[in-house]
Amino acid sequence: MLGLMQDQPLLISSLIEFAERHHGDGEIVSRRVEGDIHRYTWADVARRSRQVASALDGENLLFSDRIATLAWNGYRHLELYYGVSGSGRVLHTINPRLHPEQIAWIANHAEDQILCFDLSFLPLVQAVHAKCATVKKWIALCDADKLPADSGIPGLVSYEAWIGDQPTDYAWPSFDENSASSMCYTSGTTGNPKAALYSHRSTILHAYAAALPDVMGLSARDSVLPVVPMFHVNAWGIPYSAALTGAKVVFPGPALDGKSVYELIEAEKVTYAAGVPTVWQMLLTHMKPAGLRFTTLKRTVIGGSACPPAMIHAFQQDYGVEVLHAWGMTEMSPLGTLCTLKNKHLSMSADAQDAIRLKQGRAIFGVDMKIVDGDGKELPWDGKAYGDLLVKGPWIVKEYFKAEGGNPLVPDAQGRGWFPTGDVATIDADGFLQITDRSKDVIKSGGEWISSIDIENIAVAHPAIAMAACIGVFHPKWDERPVVAVVKRPGAEVTREELLKFYEGKTAKWQIPDDVIFVEAIPIGATGKILKTKLREQLKGYKLPGL
Repeated sequence: MLGLMQDQPLLISSLIEFAERHHGDGEIVSRRVEGDIHRYTWADVARRSRQVASALDGENLLFSDRIATLAWNGYRHLELYYGVSGSGRVLHTINPRLHPEQIAWIANHAEDQILCFDLSFLPLVQAVHAKCATVKKWIALCDADKLPADSGIPGLVSYEAWIGDQPTDYAWPSFDENSASSMCYTSGTTGNPKAALYSHRSTILHAYAAALPDVMGLSARDSVLPVVPMFHVNAWGIPYSAALTGAKVVFPGPALDGKSVYELIEAEKVTYAAGVPTVWQMLLTHMKPAGLRFTTLKRTVIGGSACPPAMIHAFQQDYGVEVLHAWGMTEMSPLGTLCTLKNKHLSMSADAQDAIRLKQGRAIFGVDMKIVDGDGKELPWDGKAYGDLLVKGPWIVKEYFKAEGGNPLVPDAQGRGWFPTGDVATIDADGFLQITDRSKDVIKSGGEWISSIDIENIAVAHPAIAMAACIGVFHPKWDERPVVAVVKRPGAEVTREELLKFYEGKTAKWQIPDDVIFVEAIPIGATGKILKTKLREQLKGYKLPGL
């Protein structure tokens, strides 16, 4: 017997229809590439998204054809999110921080038909356009009068001219909810980048789950600032969850420095923000010397890489902002866990609660997880055993686009496939996940594992240290020993001996790094994560003191 409910597919177009009908006057604020502030509403997003869909139909594109973007967080990018996917095509957000050769390879592999870009990326497009064999049309996200006359890109048109004469009464098509909606290439795999291909169904389910109170908890009362880029796993799904809830959205555009972000937070009465630790470090560095405070910001989601305890403490203790520590990955759409306390934790001391908040949090409904040993045996949830982290769920990939890399899933005894995350983790009795390392970064010293994340967190807790990265180096007796590369804060001074002494009492003696290496900068990847592969290359030939 089947249920007698209406059969309506879960489609991304339903999100923008809902936002228009029930939250039509909700604000969308964008700092544009031109530097000014643009304002309009969810109703305007819906109207112009329909014009985008009409324009795409006019290009005679096929169902599931890919439309690429090289764009910052802004209103035009949001219109493409809905116009492209809603019309049955696939939105392909490309990370503009990648090398031009990588961008050209990705565009060709995806077989992108149209590429839309912000004018700040014009030099990048000029460098790659001739190498993108499948792209038939190039669209600059600007007004017609801002289109450069000598771009060197044949047939370049402005976005406003492209959609300007299109009708606004487009009827969104209905189709299988498992159809592809968007795609994002990940650089976290070996070899060439691989694409996670999301569906309408997976995206809607992810948007629902993200909005739950114990997850992002977005609502129509929030003014949300997604600093996390829209080209980084769809800004963690915020453009979808915001439409689902009717939240006000504030887009920062290209201005991600601490001063610009702070001023936007204050001017737009932002209550909720999301981003990676490197961006928040710039924000806090700007605020502290000037004695600045937040007047409206109450919560921030921090993910992308482990958030240092010192940053969580600064937000919560110094500025009264609750930190929601999160974990996920491109292959997971991306949310997997988010750290919020349970009822039984509310009576704990502040220190005990802080110890919980340092973890990456609990699985959200739709995600299951487990840790296994080297033989694939599941390990206990006791907060002590650590192993390889596997996940499964309706918004987690089963394979990559074009079957790159084959089938990544690991079957269990029941034949169910689990995705191997590449992370090493522990899970405690309450289900709180703690990432101890990437499997490729964990340091194995004398048969014992040392977490590079723990070493880094202690280093950045020192007032003189702005950034730290820990790697293992060869040792003839212990196989590997940890060393920590650090960047000092401007004007701060600390010696090797002082920093090593700082570790005493904070970790076991055998886990204290054998050396401190002072560097001008630590290599950062396109998504704000530390590139330890490049750091190892920079330190090639380094030998531990006394060897």
